Amino acid sequence: GEIIRRIEQRDLRIVALELRAIDEATATPHYAEHEGKPFFADLLSFITRGPAVPMVGEGPEATWQVGRTMMGSTHPRDAAPGTIRGDLGIQFTENLVHGSDGPESAGREISLFFPGL
Repeated sequence: GEIIRRIEQRDLRIVALELRAIDEATATPHYAEHEGKPFFADLLSFITRGPAVPMVGEGPEATWQVGRTMMGSTHPRDAAPGTIRGDLGIQFTENLVHGSDGPESAGREISLFFPGL
């Protein structure tokens, strides 16, 4: 709820949201850019072990840039206070939020979780 509140406070509109279990067949292409890295297995294990809430937001500017700024640095220990990861995160491989890093990855990730969007 706190994460959604912060997104909506920034004037971003959530256009898709779903509580779901993510299986390895979906998680693997989602994290494809990390395949072969030492933490890849930990990412898959975390995202597949419990429910997740994939969502898509839209706004007047590049929503992925606004979202990533709100999230803060990938590692919670480096994230600034006031960001989602800085205020709420603890572990690098168990992040509370994920955000696309550009329009291409946003398109790929949206099609994985919301193919009809």
